[in-house]
Amino acid sequence: MAFLKLTEQNVAGKTVLIRADMNVPFKDGSISDDTRIRASLASIRYCLDNGAAVIVMTHLGRPTEGEFRPEDDVAPVAAHLGSLLGKEVKVLNDWRENRPALQAGDVVMLQNVRINKGEKKNDLELGKAYAALCDIFVNDAFGTAHRAQASTEAVAQAAPVACAGVLLAAELDALGKALKEPARPMVAIVAGSKVSTKLTILESLADKVDQLIVGGGIANTFLLAEGRAIGKSLAEADLVGESEKIMAKMAAKGGSVPLPSDVVTAKEFAENAAAEHKAITEVADDDMILDIGSQSAAALAEILKNAGTVVWNGPVGVFEFDQFAGGTKALAEAIAQSQAFSIAGGGDTLAAIAKFGVTDQISYISTGGGAFLEFLEGKQLPAVAVLEKRAA
Repeated sequence: MAFLKLTEQNVAGKTVLIRADMNVPFKDGSISDDTRIRASLASIRYCLDNGAAVIVMTHLGRPTEGEFRPEDDVAPVAAHLGSLLGKEVKVLNDWRENRPALQAGDVVMLQNVRINKGEKKNDLELGKAYAALCDIFVNDAFGTAHRAQASTEAVAQAAPVACAGVLLAAELDALGKALKEPARPMVAIVAGSKVSTKLTILESLADKVDQLIVGGGIANTFLLAEGRAIGKSLAEADLVGESEKIMAKMAAKGGSVPLPSDVVTAKEFAENAAAEHKAITEVADDDMILDIGSQSAAALAEILKNAGTVVWNGPVGVFEFDQFAGGTKALAEAIAQSQAFSIAGGGDTLAAIAKFGVTDQISYISTGGGAFLEFLEGKQLPAVAVLEKRAA
């Protein structure tokens, strides 16, 4: 991928508009996790350190376009950003009518972009209005890169210069390394509740990887395809045929989709449910498979130990409940101890990585959810495609 990078630009004396992803969670009126804000600091600080004025724009929540509600106000985000930077960050509500006059070192934030009419429909005039604020546009929001919206795509078309921020460039470099020129063998872990939501990703990865590990409800559907009894476990019987095709594709190239030989089950899905370890052949009609067993975890860990590249999306069990966390913990630790280049993405995956204390031992942690999955699938990301076009 060829695109301009912020760190290659001369920003001195210029106004830089940064599309960040500061869509942070709130609890009891306060920001409960500022990871996304902190992830955006590198680009902002680069601009400030090199004599630029900075305008930040982000979305927050799911507001209705054209309607402003107090809970959609980015003021708490701006205040938190200001505390991290050690300076005031004002929110601009009427930026279209009153273009801000900024000096080098200033940082301001536009009001929630998703309140603006035309944002989601990628309105070109709105994109031009954003672009008119700046000398350089920087997209640093990988989490929204799979969406063609005015603050990600149209603005990049209209801005004098359009480039990737520190975070976005790092994401694209890491993903490119993992998927375009992977060290072999390449192993992918794709887990989740449904095959249907990740079917195209599984099909795409089956063409790229040497081993495809599936987990959760996805693994249960593959177990059905193998003729195993899974009790009342979550699965999609109508996608057994698709699962068989993926296993056949992997087998034809000398790879496999290793399925559990032992599992951890319960009679109900509950935090205090009694866990039972049993062979896959012993699963009863009233059992729910909620994790892989220790033997299966050890076998998968051995595969990961010898991998050259690991791509991970999704825990292999209900890791939130400690009695069903063993499989995911074993895989997390195996990836951490492996010499492979590892990249992980998706909210549940990142939560598992944090729970098991291996964050610093994963080569790269992606901040994107949907964008990460679409990149794995091989889809073109609109917000990245426009940066490539502008760099041509």
